[in-house]
Amino acid sequence: MAGDGKELYLIGMLAVAGVLSFLLRAAPFLLFGRGKEPPPVVRYLGRVLAPAVIAMLVVYCFVGYVKDGCLASPLHGGAELAAAALTVGLHLWRRNPLLSIAAGTALYMTLVA
Repeated sequence: MAGDGKELYLIGMLAVAGVLSFLLRAAPFLLFGRGKEPPPVVRYLGRVLAPAVIAMLVVYCFVGYVKDGCLASPLHGGAELAAAALTVGLHLWRRNPLLSIAAGTALYMTLVA
C-alpha cells in the first residue's frame, strides 16, 4: 500500500485547504486595510449573515423529523429538542453564544451516546 500516492494526495489536499482558509481570513484585511471603512453592504452582511446561517442550520436539523413524521413519536427527536431548548434557554439567560452552543452540544452528545 505504501507509495500508492494516497498520502501525497491527502497532504496536498490539506495544504490547499489550509492556504485557502488563510486567504479567506486575510481577505478583509487585504481588501479594506486598517484605516478603511468597509462598504455598507459588507457591514450589513457581517451583522446578519451569522444569525441567518444559524437559523438555516436549525431548520435543516429539524426538517427531517417533520418530513418523516418522526415527531409523532414521543421519544424520537427528544435529544435534539432538549438540546435546542437548552441552547435557546441558556442564550436568552446568559447571552453567551459559546456557553449556549457548548452546553447544547454536550447535552445532545450525552443523550445520544
